[in-house]
Amino acid sequence: MNTRLAVLLTLLLLCASAPSVHAQAGIEWETLNQEVMSLHRAGKYERAVVVARKALEVAEQNAGPDHPDVATSLNNLAFLYDTQGQYAPAEPLYQRSLAIREKALGPDHPDVAQSLNNLALLYQAQGQYAPAEPLYQRSLAIKEKALGPDHPSVATSLNNLAALYRAQGQYAQAEPLYKRSLAIWEKALGPDHPDVALSLNNLALLYQAQGQYAQAEPLYKRALAIWEKALGPDHPDVATSLNNLALLYQAQGQYAPAEPLYKRSLAISEKALGPDHPAVATSLNNLAGLYKAQGEYAPAEPLYKRALAIWEKALGPDHPDVATSLNNLAGLYQAQGEYAQAEPLYKRSLAIKEKALGPDHPGVALALNNLAGLYETQGQYAQAEPLYKRALAIREKALGPDHPHVAQSLENMAKLYRTMDRAKDAEPLQQRAKRIRAIKR
Repeated sequence: MNTRLAVLLTLLLLCASAPSVHAQAGIEWETLNQEVMSLHRAGKYERAVVVARKALEVAEQNAGPDHPDVATSLNNLAFLYDTQGQYAPAEPLYQRSLAIREKALGPDHPDVAQSLNNLALLYQAQGQYAPAEPLYQRSLAIKEKALGPDHPSVATSLNNLAALYRAQGQYAQAEPLYKRSLAIWEKALGPDHPDVALSLNNLALLYQAQGQYAQAEPLYKRALAIWEKALGPDHPDVATSLNNLALLYQAQGQYAPAEPLYKRSLAISEKALGPDHPAVATSLNNLAGLYKAQGEYAPAEPLYKRALAIWEKALGPDHPDVATSLNNLAGLYQAQGEYAQAEPLYKRSLAIKEKALGPDHPGVALALNNLAGLYETQGQYAQAEPLYKRALAIREKALGPDHPHVAQSLENMAKLYRTMDRAKDAEPLQQRAKRIRAIKR
């Protein structure tokens, strides 16, 4: 999983907007919230959920069910479920948190904007882009009105809305939002602040997604320099920045400069977070991907397996990141012609994504596409065709008819039909894909 620095900024803990009813209970609640944050940073999510539930119980008992402290506790518990890919239990918690804040603080309070943002993030994670957009837009409007157009919190909202557009391939809509976000952070915080580095990173991601590597590289490098200076050379954010720059080089086939960046990223993550943290799994996965890209399958396999073991232990066996890890290991076996080992991994990956994300998520389309590719490679065309068709239908519905991933699905089906001597069926698909590829974004 080519995980980059979090594009979307959320606040795990918000300070109480109103004083706690009992001072002692307020101290206990604050202490519990700090423990939740510490456990989250350490990747100890199950323990963090237990403590977050206790914090919610304390808030409800001592402040009442409709107090802003309860809203904060609900938000934090939802955030932990969200982090673990448990979207179903997270949604009603976010919704209740939002309702409490709207009632207690008014519809135009910044904390309401935060709740809207977090609920939008949840929908976006599930590929539900349509309900996410108006929430982001309302969050942005509240912040602009309450805090002014040049407040750093406005920059965060701009960044998040831009990320939503980027995920849908709407690059022209995303770019001015990212640029305005960057300008606000530079003006408000100075050119060397870590939030500026985050903004540079996200704008670089946008350019990289469009294959504009020359524009992306200096942004990644400046982001890395800021983080190293501001946070020190061994900070986890530095590790993520190194990973991003390595990904850029790998995308261009520049494997030699990518490898030491991945290795340094891994070393930082292991030292700073411990050997079993999900961020370590990401570094292992990306280094394995580099070796796989070069046909170095032997060193890649143990890295993929260790990454999978970490994600399963930290996030549970049914998390979307586990599905991605299974997919990557399957791809390694497929590349070596070990189809019997690859198939059950692809199938488990698909099952996890369908359960965790829903049957119409773009991630499900990717899993279907990969399983279809395995069947096609083995000449099992009848099994491949319905999977490719379903992947195409999901992408058209979730991303729109002109998204680059739709073009990829069309190209895959066209290739399959040509292999099956169905050139007449392949041609219109290929032509449509060509038209999508030609769209200026």
